[in-house]
Amino acid sequence: MNLYEHTIVARQDTSPAQLKQLEEKYSKLVEKNDGDIVKLENWGLMNLSYLIKKNRKGNYIHFKIKAEGKTILELEKNEKIDKNLLRYLTVKVKKFDLNADYFKKNEDKEVEKKYKK
Repeated sequence: MNLYEHTIVARQDTSPAQLKQLEEKYSKLVEKNDGDIVKLENWGLMNLSYLIKKNRKGNYIHFKIKAEGKTILELEKNEKIDKNLLRYLTVKVKKFDLNADYFKKNEDKEVEKKYKK
């Protein structure tokens, strides 16, 4: 099995309930095609570098997936026709970095440090 990091960018006007549906939809699709979701991160609403389909912001969802190539092809085929998504990107990696939370807010990190002590 190969390791992949997969990120999708949903429209800025997507509701939290719709984002949850997107997470579940694509997680189930990966699992149905003999893949495994190792980690799922919701990075939230962030600014885009340039306008994409008249959107200035996008909701980012990041998956760490252990699967075969055919699973990723099926995932991307379904994302291509989804009207709620602006972009998607899949990168094959050698190993996952499961410790770092790159887009976690600073306040959350400080609260976590207090509880670890």
